[in-house]
Amino acid sequence: CLPANQERFANGKLVTVQFHPSAQVVMTAGHDRSVSLFQVDGIRNPKIQSIYLESFPIYKARFSVDGEQVIATGTHHSMFFVYDMMAGNIIPIPKVRGVEEKFLRNFELSPDGSFMLLIGTSGYLHLLSMKTKELISTMKVNGRCTASAFTPDSSKIYSYSKEGEVFIWDVRSRKCLHKFEDEGSLEGKCIAVSKNNQYVACGSSSGVVNLYTTDVCLKENHPKPVKAIMNLVTSATCVTFNPTTEILAVASRDTDEAVKLV
Repeated sequence: CLPANQERFANGKLVTVQFHPSAQVVMTAGHDRSVSLFQVDGIRNPKIQSIYLESFPIYKARFSVDGEQVIATGTHHSMFFVYDMMAGNIIPIPKVRGVEEKFLRNFELSPDGSFMLLIGTSGYLHLLSMKTKELISTMKVNGRCTASAFTPDSSKIYSYSKEGEVFIWDVRSRKCLHKFEDEGSLEGKCIAVSKNNQYVACGSSSGVVNLYTTDVCLKENHPKPVKAIMNLVTSATCVTFNPTTEILAVASRDTDEAVKLV
């Protein structure tokens, strides 16, 4: 197929490529301060539109679950933007009341579309309402949180700390249900929960990706991985399951072509 964004290549590093949840559209966003949408037909992939965010290099962008909004955070900002695709408006969210963070970069959206989780510094996790973008509650892990993932039913959050511990939170009560140590992890980097809620994958700085069953994660403090995937030689920076939980993709941005499908 032709490059998805061939009608408008970015002038800087791309940080996000994501398919729209229901339309045949792909979004790209990156350090050149722009978010672009393309109609994916595999023949021409025409550009639908590009929006430019003045002096706002993008750290991460995501479609909302209903596909009506794009949320974008910057590399060095405490604010973020919401692009309303129905109205064509760009809405700046200057400061979330109760969130004292110098930079807001990494975030996750819950699969049911209700919550946005901002991953703060010093182990703080800020749960916002997706509807109002207001703070609901703040949770805290020991050490520094590097990655988080919602379970498919949006009832729990798995938070992976830099120290290699995984904290499991109940979204309703915001209480920590359990924590476990990721075997052999020197520094946690990325985490994913499979769509059928059967597996959790934890990727660390050594390049090892540990695959656990969720029932073991909820019970044991030192669970044994079902499989340790050793194929990456540089830091594992991305793990994701395909929708049917038959394939796990593991990747490292630290070297070229470091993408493996398991």
